Amino acid sequence: MSEFLRAYLTVAVFGLAAGLLVAAMLGLGKLVQPSRPSRQKRINYESGVDPVGAGFGQSQVRYYIFALLFVMFDVEAVFIFPWAIGLESFGVFGLIEMAIFIVILALGLVYAWRKGVLRWA
Repeated sequence: MSEFLRAYLTVAVFGLAAGLLVAAMLGLGKLVQPSRPSRQKRINYESGVDPVGAGFGQSQVRYYIFALLFVMFDVEAVFIFPWAIGLESFGVFGLIEMAIFIVILALGLVYAWRKGVLRWA
């Protein structure tokens, strides 16, 4: 067997072992967990408010928009940190590109602010 195929075989064996370990742990958890089902445990939880109907009728869209804004600015941080580390190698071009990126995200924040998404009242 060639060295190339042996490397892939090693990865496959470890992947199979990891999959079997995950399946074994999930199966063991299913076997030893206590099971006392009740009607109260099976109803939907909607932020401490009694659920109405079969779906999520009381959920407000602004919570999802707020979560999307958080993800947007979290992704911004993921792009800015590596850029800040390699700033000297990027030069003026990298500085201009990052400024454009930050301005676009700032425009998104201003838009959300003007639409009242960030107001909790």
